[in-house]
Amino acid sequence: MMQSSSQNTSPAIVELRYFRLRNTLDNQRGRLSEHLGKSVIPALQRAGAGPVGLFSSTIAPDSPFLLLVVQHASLAAFEQCWQKLAADAGLRQATEALYKQVALPYQRMDVHLLRGFRKFPAIETPPSEAGRAPRIFELRTYESNTPESLAKKIGMFEDGEIDLFRRFGLLPVFFGEMIAGAKMPNLTYLVAFDNLAAREANWRAFATSPEWKKMAATPGLSDGEVVSNITSVILSPAAGSMIR
Repeated sequence: MMQSSSQNTSPAIVELRYFRLRNTLDNQRGRLSEHLGKSVIPALQRAGAGPVGLFSSTIAPDSPFLLLVVQHASLAAFEQCWQKLAADAGLRQATEALYKQVALPYQRMDVHLLRGFRKFPAIETPPSEAGRAPRIFELRTYESNTPESLAKKIGMFEDGEIDLFRRFGLLPVFFGEMIAGAKMPNLTYLVAFDNLAAREANWRAFATSPEWKKMAATPGLSDGEVVSNITSVILSPAAGSMIR
């Protein structure tokens, strides 16, 4: 059964922490992925954060990168979490060992913060049956021209578009409005698929459905009126990810 915190009345904060990498002979991606999966994610759980996802870029601009997805109950909880991590002796020891290596573990780090939608307030962790193949995940960002047009697009998701996603096999993981980060105003969401072929078939079924065509043709809600640009990246779950 899908695990969800959607019963919460207050939308959660979803942190997207990007670790920008280079393809290097010293295996930068592998070394950092191991550190995040074995040391950082357990420390985040000890600090009360979660669910936590860890993903590697598969089809994406500015590759390679690792993406750490962390849910916090509030902005205050986000700040307190990283204070707790700084005081975590086990994590500090592992991090010091990583940084003492001659080779850098990553090039740069970017942090984006999302606030969950009112009607999709928290991460829904996809069901994970023993032996199932890892899913692929698609992270999509919809930019809008103004906060007002962004609010209309969020309303479309809350008032029927997310339900259509579920019906046509676009498994929702989280939806959020960007409150700190790049390319604002925007919303960003994560959906899961069994594989790339399923992604193509399910998006086609959604886009050609009468329900979506009717919604998208509503005056004031066409793409040109509420969405100015769409960015899409394909991610694969890394070892240690709670979202798979």
